[in-house]
Amino acid sequence: MWNRHLACSFLKLITAGSCGTGILPVVSQSPQAYEIPKEHQRRLRESDELAAEINPQLWEQYKEVYYQQPIRSIAEVVKQMWGDFRYRYLVILGDPGSGKSMLLQYLAWDWATTPLEKAIHQSIPLLIELRTYNRDRNSGECKDLLEFFHQGNVICRLNQHRLQEWLKAGKVLVMFDGLDEVFDPAQREQVITDIHRFTNDYPQVRVIVTSRIIGYKSQRLQDAEFRHFLLQDLDSEQIQKFIQRWHELTFIDKADKLRKQERLQRAINTSKAIKELAGNPLLLTMMAILNRNQELPRDRPELYNQASRLLLHQWDVERKLLQDPRIDPVTIDYKDKQAMLRQIAYFMQAADKGLAGNLIRGSDLEKILTDCLKSIEVNNPRTVARLLIEQLRSRNFILCFLGGDSYGFVHRTFLEYFCAWEYVWQFQETQTLSIEQLITEVFGKHWQDESWHEVLRLIAGLIDAKFVGQIIEYLIERKIYRPEFLDESRRLRKEGVVNLLLAANCFAEVRNKNTIVTIATQLQAVLRQEVEQEYPYSFAFKTIAAMMSAIATVGQDNPQALNWLKSCLKFDSNSYKRKTAVQAIAQYWQDDPNTLPLLQQWTQFDKNWHVRSAAVVEIARGWKDEPDTLPLLQQLAQSDKDPNVRHAVVEEIARSWKDEANTLPLLQQLAQSNVNWDVRHTAVVEIACGWKDEANTLPFLQQLAQSDKNWRVRRGAVEKIAHGWKDEPWMLGFLCDRVLNNPFKRQFSWETNPRQPVLEIIIKQYPHHPRILTLLRDRADNDSDEKVREFAREKLEQRSRKNRI
Repeated sequence: MWNRHLACSFLKLITAGSCGTGILPVVSQSPQAYEIPKEHQRRLRESDELAAEINPQLWEQYKEVYYQQPIRSIAEVVKQMWGDFRYRYLVILGDPGSGKSMLLQYLAWDWATTPLEKAIHQSIPLLIELRTYNRDRNSGECKDLLEFFHQGNVICRLNQHRLQEWLKAGKVLVMFDGLDEVFDPAQREQVITDIHRFTNDYPQVRVIVTSRIIGYKSQRLQDAEFRHFLLQDLDSEQIQKFIQRWHELTFIDKADKLRKQERLQRAINTSKAIKELAGNPLLLTMMAILNRNQELPRDRPELYNQASRLLLHQWDVERKLLQDPRIDPVTIDYKDKQAMLRQIAYFMQAADKGLAGNLIRGSDLEKILTDCLKSIEVNNPRTVARLLIEQLRSRNFILCFLGGDSYGFVHRTFLEYFCAWEYVWQFQETQTLSIEQLITEVFGKHWQDESWHEVLRLIAGLIDAKFVGQIIEYLIERKIYRPEFLDESRRLRKEGVVNLLLAANCFAEVRNKNTIVTIATQLQAVLRQEVEQEYPYSFAFKTIAAMMSAIATVGQDNPQALNWLKSCLKFDSNSYKRKTAVQAIAQYWQDDPNTLPLLQQWTQFDKNWHVRSAAVVEIARGWKDEPDTLPLLQQLAQSDKDPNVRHAVVEEIARSWKDEANTLPLLQQLAQSNVNWDVRHTAVVEIACGWKDEANTLPFLQQLAQSDKNWRVRRGAVEKIAHGWKDEPWMLGFLCDRVLNNPFKRQFSWETNPRQPVLEIIIKQYPHHPRILTLLRDRADNDSDEKVREFAREKLEQRSRKNRI
């Protein structure tokens, strides 16, 4: 049996992070390979025209609609795994420090701290670090995942036969952490195969896989019915809540708590660099810790420096050495430790895996530490080095033991920071690296490798602005063979302009930007020219968004950049350019008093729905507390002529005002009385997802499932009821009633009779119930819709063939 007390003890440390403060991250659904609006999917699938009917321009439009997928709480998504079979398998993608591992640990901790009488009725969470599983598999300690649970390097080994019973019954949530940390591509493919085989063997089990975004390839897990979600940065409201709760948990003195809380919030509000970093849960936690004793630094490299010093202070080298009688008293200060870490990071990036792999063998680590200790004249350097490594095996500091004979940084952020610092050290301190070598051998070698971009940006933030100007000029001049980077619609992906995007990001790291104004002007002109011409290839949506963001990044202190973005809204015919111009203006000029009036104007009067929809989202997220914001959204839900805009309005109301007492009544009002069926449908979905546990939610949905005039709304309500309350004893009777008494008059051939998807749900949720055969026979003979009769006959034939086998 899984030891809940052991799990609770092991996981209690996570409460220092964002999950421990109750601030769970939010996600947006990540693009699938073929994602178009559901109504169009059904129409095209039913007419066998899915591939033939979509031209490239329309395909881009469908993908653009996809990018408007709602932002949702990860708690809602995880909860949906149990209520909606389509969401039983998830992939959670995110940047370093975004909370992927913390989320999984929190789910395990939440179960471990649940009262026993409740926990025994819940699914057991099993957390697997994939790098450990891969290492055990390669070393022969286990041959598959089931064997790994029983005899692998796990905290608490489980009885294989008992575990198999749980897995077959679907009483387990299996969480695979860190697919990106399986560095060898062939081995990563094998791990994916093992996960896929595992879900085939135990189809009732729920599964979550996490991975860093860079280098992740979605197709195989997508084919295995995994839904992909992308962790979002914490927004301003979440950051504020985190700061409040973190200080409540940390401080005893009320006056000191308020003073430090206000200081941290002020630093985030007044520094763009700090504000950008604060969206990352790991870095926000480090900021809160640093803020206890000092003002926060204003630039990213110095913030990393301070954070690393905090972790290095915890690495109590002297205490370990004093315990060994063979070692003379020795002092190793934080600068010595930093030098060691720079050398370790530098060695890692030069290894076969490069920065893609946060891994170093024990023998290599010992040699680096020994050489560093020799350089500061420590006696018995090899013995001291081995003692330090032994210390890492028992406790994680800024370096940690990974199992076997492998070590790595506790977080990739610090690998990247110390790697950058080592190059800067060679450039500035030892002067063994000239500016020409830095440009050609470091930037020149790695500018096209996305896994290196963070290091290159940090280097730009650590050196003098005049040298960054030379680097930007070098990047502008790079040539890319663009036909290699076209998507399926022959539109240019971001890789086709990666030199310019990296140049803009390097410029953003410079503290004294006034010294390279000429270079900034040159870069701004090149970026604008690319966006205006889009020659010889049109840009993919993500490319447009990245280029617009780059233009705003370089020009946010230049009125000409703002005027140029506004001109795109007036004169450009490309909807995606106009939409991303709105986003750039809202995000980079949020403090400009003219921005909110502009957004309000665009929501109401712009003729392009992409612009109106983007403006709605930006107002709701950036100006939520303005008194005019909610009334404006309520008005737009009623008056806007485009369903996409109305959809966005309702989603933003449900998301941004979820904790407000008036939000549920407002959504109920929209679901009942709004004249637009799409508004009513969206309100139904948001109520079912966000307020499922409210006492009147189920009766409210049941009423709409029976009485709404539009078949789409009735269908949406039935589907949400079926997935959210599927274990209720009355469910089958309710669904049968919706098959028999759900009126529908077909206006277009592509429309789906709402009775048919309810039949599908019944067949899926009650495959062996004796009532199903009678129901199918009745519908095959008596349904008024020929397509439903055909569907019922097809299912009867399938059952007949299966019985004959």
